Amino acid sequence: PILYGYFRSSCSWRVRIALALKGISYDLVPVNLVKDGGQQFSAEFKAVNPMLQVPALKIDGITLSQSLAIIHYLEDTRPNPRLLPQDPKKRAQVRMIADHIASGIQPLQNIKVLKQMGEKKTEWAQNCIASGFRALEQILQHTARHYCVGDEVSMADLCLVPQVANAERFKVDMGPYPTITRINKALLELEAFQVSHPSRQPDTPAELRA
Repeated sequence: PILYGYFRSSCSWRVRIALALKGISYDLVPVNLVKDGGQQFSAEFKAVNPMLQVPALKIDGITLSQSLAIIHYLEDTRPNPRLLPQDPKKRAQVRMIADHIASGIQPLQNIKVLKQMGEKKTEWAQNCIASGFRALEQILQHTARHYCVGDEVSMADLCLVPQVANAERFKVDMGPYPTITRINKALLELEAFQVSHPSRQPDTPAELRA
């Protein structure tokens, strides 16, 4: 498999965690979203993903974009360890939380949107994340035990950790979100979350390396 990604992209990080958990080795093609005006806009990358976004994964003779679609494919073809519970209610809760983050929070504070916000970008990102986290904290109080849904790592957790990292980068006060904070801390103790961390990628700048 070949993963096109960027060390700091939270969507790329979700996929890196899934690949690590499932023990899938891959080659990385770094796509720097900032350098040269954004390498995602190159003709070469447009041929890989016309949406000009990372991640993209070449695997099994196909090219997939959109992090959750990639994770669903990995789950369908390489089901161990599973990232979606077998119980239909828990499975729906995992998808709900993953979508809450992947559709309701992350796109509102990604690079493309923040460029449009100019000087207000930090305030905008903080407000978008805080609004989403207020709802998420409430949801997790009903679904969480050790992790987002029960005691097994799921696709929801793969979305949570990168989003908390974004919150910390934009200096969001995490005080009002004790459940999110607790789960994030527990997940960061797991090897798959550590090896996939933005501070430990081949394209991580020296000053940001762990």
